[in-house]
Amino acid sequence: MAASRPAPSAPWVGIAGPTACGKTAAALALARERAVEIISVDSALVYRGMDIGTAKPSAAELAAVPHHLIDICDPSESYNAAAFVADATRLIAAIRARGRLPLLVGGTMLYFKALIDGIDAMPAAEPAVRARLDAEGAALGWPAMHAKLAEVDPATAARLSPNDSQRIQRALEVWHASGQPLSSFHAARSADRAAAAGSSTGILFSLEPADRAWLHERIARRFDAMLDAGFLDEVRALQARGDLRPDMPSMRCVGYRQAWEFLVEQAHGLLSSSDRAAPSMSAFRERGIAATRQLAKRQITWLRSMPARRVIPAEAPDATEQLLHAAAGIA
Repeated sequence: MAASRPAPSAPWVGIAGPTACGKTAAALALARERAVEIISVDSALVYRGMDIGTAKPSAAELAAVPHHLIDICDPSESYNAAAFVADATRLIAAIRARGRLPLLVGGTMLYFKALIDGIDAMPAAEPAVRARLDAEGAALGWPAMHAKLAEVDPATAARLSPNDSQRIQRALEVWHASGQPLSSFHAARSADRAAAAGSSTGILFSLEPADRAWLHERIARRFDAMLDAGFLDEVRALQARGDLRPDMPSMRCVGYRQAWEFLVEQAHGLLSSSDRAAPSMSAFRERGIAATRQLAKRQITWLRSMPARRVIPAEAPDATEQLLHAAAGIA
């Protein structure tokens, strides 16, 4: 009789995919089958008070299985890939020590890539340079800044949306601070460092739709559900705090940026007449959905640069069952 094959082991299992592809449902299904703790891999879910627009898991979902890295920051604070890697590494070890499987779930592909490949030693943020780039972006528009980035760092520009102000700004900041393109820091990772990161690499499943129309329909439905749940009231409450600005990382999150701009227009009386208010609300909805589609497109591009992932068609009727079957033997 042939010897049974030992179950593959991994420090962690991940579920990645574009927004609205069903990651949370798949993770909860796996949690019903296995003793897991979920580590959120989402740069927006870290913020307290940002629940509706981030599609944060419900109170019942959070209670069903232990979750980590959700509601750990105030929206006035910043959180980055380096902080995520430090937090996730600590949590993976602690969860393993408890005899459970760390399940990393989310759509911030930069965080997944940083955990798998390691963090590059890039220049620290320079407030003066950032302020100058902010002013230039406000004056010229971020598509124009994207064109400037393409001149000095075409590799980074190629993977960024012309309206991705946060990442365009950071890439230009790195260029001005170091004289080197951001892409060069990614390419210059040492072999020792890559080996150290690779030694703790988990198994990453990716829910990826082959049918973009399927994903676009889900994005629209979810955005409408957010509006019905009071998304604009959530953003009004954030604005009313008085200490948040639209250029902060939290308020740059997809959906929040569009909602902030829409509410500012309302506050300035630009939508005061009733005959203009309804069409403008419709326009805001379309902007929000379009921005979310662009986010999903960038997420899929990131995923395709991660060849070790195991792809599961997100729109397949049995996508969750496929994932459960694939993860069943992982120790």
